[in-house]
Amino acid sequence: MSAESQCLDMRKVHLVETVISHLLRFGVILSLAVVICGTVVSFIHHPEYLWSSPALQRLTTPGAVFPQTVSGVWHGVGKFEGQSIVLAGLLLLVATPVVRVAVSVLAFVYQKDRIFTLITLVVLGLLLLSFVLGKAEG
Repeated sequence: MSAESQCLDMRKVHLVETVISHLLRFGVILSLAVVICGTVVSFIHHPEYLWSSPALQRLTTPGAVFPQTVSGVWHGVGKFEGQSIVLAGLLLLVATPVVRVAVSVLAFVYQKDRIFTLITLVVLGLLLLSFVLGKAEG
């Protein structure tokens, strides 16, 4: 392998690492912003949470009513419900590393690394399968 080819490979690796780094940073910042927005909306819609301990306990007690499905979360976001917006932010946080794995698949294809492409595709498949099979029972 020539020095020029090695330099090109190093640039590809650096580019991929930079893209993944930005993706992770953006995902975490976006999810944090959505969670904060949802919290603010909750307090705007329910100002009693600020001064009423029983009202706040209803919100934070285990077993409190929250959307149980992704479609329920999106429906609540459409109705501008604070709890649903917070949950959407948490879903974004969970989705960030999954998207990172998907981007890694593309990166390994770009780098023409068949073995790591295959390994990463298996990891992505297992992650997605765990979401489908890991549905919590109520």
